Amino acid sequence: MSHGDESGYGDDAVRTDDPYSTIGGTRQTRTRLPDGEGDGYGASRRPARKPRSLVTVVGVVVLLLAAIAFANMGGGDRNDNGDGTGGAGSKPDSSSTAATGTKPVTGKNGTIPSGFAHDEQGAQSAASNYAVALGSVGMFKKDSRHEIVNAIYTAEAAAKLKGPQDAAYSPGFLAKLGLDPSGNAPQGSTFVSRTIPVGTKIESFEGDTAKVSVWYTGLIGMSGTESTDPVSTSWKTWTVQLSWTSEGWKAVSDTQKDGPAPVPGDVAASTSEEISKAVEEYGGFTYAR
Repeated sequence: MSHGDESGYGDDAVRTDDPYSTIGGTRQTRTRLPDGEGDGYGASRRPARKPRSLVTVVGVVVLLLAAIAFANMGGGDRNDNGDGTGGAGSKPDSSSTAATGTKPVTGKNGTIPSGFAHDEQGAQSAASNYAVALGSVGMFKKDSRHEIVNAIYTAEAAAKLKGPQDAAYSPGFLAKLGLDPSGNAPQGSTFVSRTIPVGTKIESFEGDTAKVSVWYTGLIGMSGTESTDPVSTSWKTWTVQLSWTSEGWKAVSDTQKDGPAPVPGDVAASTSEEISKAVEEYGGFTYAR
């Protein structure tokens, strides 16, 4: 699941659907107003009511934010143990956007987190971190790409995947991205390729096999004064079939599709210098569900 199919490069997509590829109406009532002011449909109109005090509105917002912060700190509904975690046998409330509280793994397989639990949460965590690795800059260089693929996929799947990927990441394809044949960016420019998981979903789970979908947003492009392909965002859903092996969760096959994509915000695009600096200063995360 590389960003090879982003930003207008669909014809050279590195990951495809190949099993081994990377309210309504309103109701109005006529109302007789006092002092001959009209009924809302005549020529005269009631003077506009004065706006509510700004101080009151701000106060409500501040109180709301404080309540949210207090709740997130575990300040509400404490049980007898007094530590905000609840009594014995209690579990945290769960929702589609809430973390479970499971700590991130500390192991590494190369640069990729490893040691995910043999359960649904572990499968979701593995899929999220694998999505990050497969959308990284390392996928655009042969040696690091092979390391990533070997770490994520089963041996059989990796063997079938590396050849077609090497062909897809051709010099011509890399040139479209502004990279040289070895996958290097021009001097003074920064190539950006990142995957940021937004959420995960278990499609199926049967003990030693799991199918997980990862909804993510991606960044890809070249940041530099001479760049003709500025960094842009995309939204995708990557679905991976995982198998439990002696080395933990491994990918067997995967597919990818566009969206769901939200309406773009109104934040002005940053300069190439700002993007380059951000990429250098902000590292990634180890994701745990």
